[in-house]
Amino acid sequence: MYALVEYKGKQYKAEKGALLQVDKIDAEKGAKIDIDSVLLVSDGDKVSVGAPYVKGAKVSVVVEDSFKDKKVLVFKYKSKKDYHRLIGHRQQYTNVRVEEIVG
Repeated sequence: MYALVEYKGKQYKAEKGALLQVDKIDAEKGAKIDIDSVLLVSDGDKVSVGAPYVKGAKVSVVVEDSFKDKKVLVFKYKSKKDYHRLIGHRQQYTNVRVEEIVG
């Protein structure tokens, strides 16, 4: 059984026990979150597609930990103008584990 969920503007495929890497959530480790914006639920042979969301379906996740991704360097310059800028960015993510899919 799996479900396609929309969370924080992005779509994820959630299966029971799967670890999802989502944008940072301000919640402590072990907190439980219910995601009710479920786009699709598949139970082997039966598929339920929402318009836009499946009614009564939800996915329960538990927060594992938060971390930062690798640093991405952005270098900007303009030729012959003595303009150089080096900017670094580290995106923050949170790992969540799918506990249950109700659909």
